[in-house]
Amino acid sequence: RENSSVDGAEPEENERSPPPAGPQSPHMDRNPSPPPDQADGDEGEDLDAIGDTVYSKHWLFSTLTRLIQVENSEDQMQLSDDDEEDLCRVWDMAMDKDVAGFLQEFKAADILLGVIAKSHCPRLTEICVGILGNIACFPDTCATLSQNEDLGAVLLLLLGDADPPTLLETSRLLLTCLSQKDFCSLWLQRIRQQTSVCSSLCFIMSSSTNTDLLEKVGELIDKLFDLDEELMKCWITSRPSDEKERDGDISLELSLCLLEAAKQLRSESPDGLEVYLHIFQLLTTVEEGIQVFAAPDGPGKPLWEFVSDVLCEDLCQPNDLPVVLHEQKSILIQALSVLVPPASKLLSPSLIGSVFRVCQHQSESKKEDSNKDEANDDQLQTLAEITSEFLADICLNITKVINEILQFFSYYHRRTNDDLTQKTCQAAAACLLPNFKTSVSSLFRHITI
Repeated sequence: RENSSVDGAEPEENERSPPPAGPQSPHMDRNPSPPPDQADGDEGEDLDAIGDTVYSKHWLFSTLTRLIQVENSEDQMQLSDDDEEDLCRVWDMAMDKDVAGFLQEFKAADILLGVIAKSHCPRLTEICVGILGNIACFPDTCATLSQNEDLGAVLLLLLGDADPPTLLETSRLLLTCLSQKDFCSLWLQRIRQQTSVCSSLCFIMSSSTNTDLLEKVGELIDKLFDLDEELMKCWITSRPSDEKERDGDISLELSLCLLEAAKQLRSESPDGLEVYLHIFQLLTTVEEGIQVFAAPDGPGKPLWEFVSDVLCEDLCQPNDLPVVLHEQKSILIQALSVLVPPASKLLSPSLIGSVFRVCQHQSESKKEDSNKDEANDDQLQTLAEITSEFLADICLNITKVINEILQFFSYYHRRTNDDLTQKTCQAAAACLLPNFKTSVSSLFRHITI
């Protein structure tokens, strides 16, 4: 991708201090170091300590006071080393519930909002949003942040920022708030009203090469669509206006931007790719999404070709052991879910071979689990159901795809020099039974081994 993307705005990005653990990991391996002026053994320590922590109220007061001074310096483009170090310490400390509560009492959110609104320093903005993200991990403090209308408006506008670390922390903060069931409706309402959110996220997905950012944006969109089906319908059917086209070579159509991000993550982040496949699966659960993908010039064909390629080239390879099925079951579920609707339209010998191998691995995995007397795996059961649905559609349209199936058997025999077609068909039939008896009859009526 071109360096003119959102990632090109900060060439010094890799030199920045790493952010603290996100909301998915609220507990650190160790507590951050206490402020340097913390006294030992002093009786006044308890009075100065924040809650049950060893963190100093006095030190935090002084640091926030300096932050207010920074806020008043509107032309400040960079932080001093000392200011950055202390603010990063506050960022770490905010992961503690007592510290987050103390910051709330001190109206730190208003201070941070004022700094963000005036900041000309990307690193300062990133740290301030990161502190808010840690504060938002706790219900009481999240309530205060969520009810701040000015803060909500500023954060949504920040999605149009050009600084990748700031975008990452903003996405993380929004995802944290949306994950709190008592406050997610407030944020959904704001996002519905702020029409720039969709185009901002699309621009990030279509132009960024930052893996962490693409993953977090995917998680944010996945959460939004899971919570609000109407928002999903609106976004998938909307067409970007000319003023939203920030780059003449970049399309801001949601489906194409999602696909671009998925392609970027394919080799770098299987977990991130899985999130985007789940978004596509959600889109196919509504009529509006199906119509978009089924349109003659729509994104359906490139999407299905991409997912088919992932399934055939990256997952369940011929020499894989059945145990690999357990490792890949989650992403297999998402990939096959996307491919079920157009199954009979996009078949190839390699795709049929991949699906049959999934069936065979499932059959062998069941035997191993039975021998170990293990409990049923819900994800494996879901995978079996989706695979059965996929095969059922193939078999009901068997006359259209018989050549592809026979080509697979011939190809498999030549490649492995091992005639496993009977075992493969039996595994496929086992996946179909007992729910798809008609499809099984069609399969064995048309295939002679």
